[in-house]
Amino acid sequence: MKKPKWVIEKEQSKRAAEQETVWLFGLHAVRDALLNPARKKLRLVVTVNAQAKLADAIAESGMPVEISDPRKFAAPVPEDSVHQGAALEVKPLDWGSLKDIALADGPMPQRIVMLDRVTDPHNVGAILRSAEVFGARAVVGVQRHSAPETGALAKTASGALERQPYVRVRNLADAMIELKELGFIILGLDGEADTTIEAALAGKFDRPVALVMGAEGPGLREKTKETCDFLVKIDAAGGFGSLNVSNAAAVALYASKGR
Repeated sequence: MKKPKWVIEKEQSKRAAEQETVWLFGLHAVRDALLNPARKKLRLVVTVNAQAKLADAIAESGMPVEISDPRKFAAPVPEDSVHQGAALEVKPLDWGSLKDIALADGPMPQRIVMLDRVTDPHNVGAILRSAEVFGARAVVGVQRHSAPETGALAKTASGALERQPYVRVRNLADAMIELKELGFIILGLDGEADTTIEAALAGKFDRPVALVMGAEGPGLREKTKETCDFLVKIDAAGGFGSLNVSNAAAVALYASKGR
């Protein structure tokens, strides 16, 4: 019996994911990946200077070391990357399902950041750092329209990628509905909204909350807006009300905590 097309595509996607690797670079990103037992590590390339700085992490990880000339760095990282003489080839992390992450033990009440087509790896990396600082359970992106796990993202995250779940889902609206069914309040950040985060959560700060952030410029898609429980804004002084999406995520996480 011939397999359905969707089954074939799913199997092909799984095989491609199994073959995918990522080159992390920079001392912080490489150190934290070396020390992460959940991270499958394949190849470590360092300069003599970087090897000395990472000596403890290298020893703990048991990774064999390839010494490289800093003028002809052997790892295939972007030429303009600030790799600091350290690069590590790894497999992407598997954090499991969004439902399991949302319901697992962790900081309470639950907070999750959801990204609607935020594709800049530097923004996503910065959001991961903020999410870790404020105790968010996960950062959620869309498989086809979000920044993948890359060296640039990991370097900006400065180690947070190893500890802060970054989950990429097939359909953001479906993921939002799934969280609603788990009791989450879904707040969409929209500069044109009439209410603030604090007002929308008045008397409900103890509830689990998902904060949905749109790409800079286009913002949230209409389907995303329709799926939110509330559209909210960040109060701004004067007439200037625009924040970079990573800064907005940090402010929104703080505001959602209440007082």
